[in-house]
Amino acid sequence: MKFAIISDIHGNLEALENVLRDIEKEGAEKIHFLGDAVGYGCSPNECVKLIKDHCEIKLLGNHDYAALGLEAVENFNQMAQISIGWTQEKLSKQSGAILADFEMEADFLDFHLVHASPGEPDQWHYILTTAQAKRHFENFNQAVCFVGHSHMPIIFNIDSEGQVMKSNKMELERVPERRYIINVGSVGQPRDGDPRA
Repeated sequence: MKFAIISDIHGNLEALENVLRDIEKEGAEKIHFLGDAVGYGCSPNECVKLIKDHCEIKLLGNHDYAALGLEAVENFNQMAQISIGWTQEKLSKQSGAILADFEMEADFLDFHLVHASPGEPDQWHYILTTAQAKRHFENFNQAVCFVGHSHMPIIFNIDSEGQVMKSNKMELERVPERRYIINVGSVGQPRDGDPRA
C-alpha cells in the first residue's frame, strides 16, 4: 500500500494544494496528517477543510491546540503568538469543530503517528538530536514513528543495542532489526532551507 504522510501546513493553502496534487500523481491510496493545520498562513479555514476531505488520520499540532484555546500562547515565540491570535479571530466555528475532532496520536499498520513526541503528545518536545531520539524510542512499540513539529526532515534509527543514528537524507531502506523515528518536515513552512514540501 502506498500512503503519504504530511505535516505542518500552517494555513499555507497554495503549498497544501500543490502537495495534494503531487500525492495524487504519485498514486498514494491514503494520506495521514500529523498536525498544525493552522498558524502563520492566511488560509486556516480552507486548509482545515482540505485536510478533513483528503486525510484519513488527522492529528492536532501545538498551533492547532493553541488556536482552540487549549494551550497558553505565552509558550510560543512572539510571531507565533500574533499568528495564533489572528487565527483564532479568523477560524470559523465549523473549522474549530473539525480541528477539535483531530486526535493526539494514532497507529496505522506498524506505524505510530504523533505531531511532536510519542508518549507525551501534548508536551510538544522537539526531536532533533540522537539523545532526544533515544529517549523517545522508549515511548512507542511500533517499528516506525512519524513526527513533524520541528519542520526539519530527519530520520533517526536505533539498533537492538540502543545505538541511535541520525540522517538528513530522506531516502530509507528499512532494516528489519532497526526501529525508526521519521520527521516528515513541513508542507507550509520549511525551516531547512529547502522550499520543497
